[in-house]
Amino acid sequence: MIKIQKNTKTDINDAIACGLHCIKIEDISVKLGQQLIIDKINLHIHCGKITVIIGKNGAGKSTLIKAIIGEYKHNGAINFTNLKNNQIEKMTIGYVPQHLKLDRNTPISVYDLFASYISNAPVFLFRKSSLYNKILKQLEVFDADNLIDKRICELSGGELQRVLLSIAITPMPNLLLLDEPISGVDRKGMELFYNNIKKIRNRFDLAMIIVSHDIEFVKKYADHVILLDKTIIKEGSPEEVLNSDEYHGIFS
Repeated sequence: MIKIQKNTKTDINDAIACGLHCIKIEDISVKLGQQLIIDKINLHIHCGKITVIIGKNGAGKSTLIKAIIGEYKHNGAINFTNLKNNQIEKMTIGYVPQHLKLDRNTPISVYDLFASYISNAPVFLFRKSSLYNKILKQLEVFDADNLIDKRICELSGGELQRVLLSIAITPMPNLLLLDEPISGVDRKGMELFYNNIKKIRNRFDLAMIIVSHDIEFVKKYADHVILLDKTIIKEGSPEEVLNSDEYHGIFS
C-alpha cells in the first residue's frame, strides 16, 4: 500500500463530499526501456465521482495507476485544484494494490499493519490504547473492526480488502486508487465492496479511480468510464463506452 504527501488535517469523520476539487492528469506517458506503455493520457476528475478504467490485459491500466502514485517515472503533469479559490494545491493519494505480497506465516496483525502506516512509534514493542481505539474507529467504517487482532495471513480476500480500504483513507486522501479491488474476492465480499464504494462516494470528499474487469460493477457504479489501450480509446458514461464501436472492437 502506498500513501504519498500525507495530510493529517482531514479525518474520516470530518470529510463531506463537496464536488469542489478537481484533478487534472495531463499528457501522462510512460516508457519502460524503449517501449511506450501509455501515451498522452488526459483525465479530468472531480471529487465525489467514480472513474473506472477498463481494457484488455496489457492495455496499460496498472501502469497508469503506478505513474499517478509515482512508482513509474512519467512525462506530463498531475494537478489538484481547489475550485473554492481556484488554486493548485498538494494532493494526497490513497492506494489499494491488486495484490499485497505477504508471508503466509507472518505474525503481523491488522493492528500492526495499520499502526505502521499512521504512527512513527515502534508498533511491535507496545500498544497505545489511544492508537488502538483510533484504528478500531477507522476499521468500523468498513465493518472491519472485528478483524483488528487477527493476523493478516488469516484474512480472506474480502476481509483484507476492507482493511486496506480503511488504511487507504487514513488520513482522508483527495484521490483513492483501487487496482482490480475484487480480484480473488468471493461473491459476498464483492457485495460488501460494492456497498463500501457507495459509502465512500456518498460520505467523503474524494475522487476515485478504479481499474476493473467487472462490467456489472461498471454499469452500476461508474460515473465515468475510460477505455484504455495504451491511450484513451473512448470515454464517457457507462452506456456510451460499453455500447461503442471502440469497446466492441477491442472485446469482440
